[in-house]
Amino acid sequence: MENLMSAEALKYISVALCTLPMAVVAWGITKFWMSLFDNIARNPQANKELSGYSMVGFATIEAIALYCLAIAVLMLL
Repeated sequence: MENLMSAEALKYISVALCTLPMAVVAWGITKFWMSLFDNIARNPQANKELSGYSMVGFATIEAIALYCLAIAVLMLL
């Protein structure tokens, strides 16, 4: 049987699949900030408490995107 795809083509396909979670991360960040602004608008007194928790949550969501990017770059090497 003939080889239909080269190793180089499979490498680029795998990198493309590795970067797909970044779209989910972008959706998550949007949903995160919308929820934060909604909660602050409903309860302005909780602004300081929510801001502290929000930075931890935002950093966690952003870390997922950075890990996906790092893996995609390593796959290209």
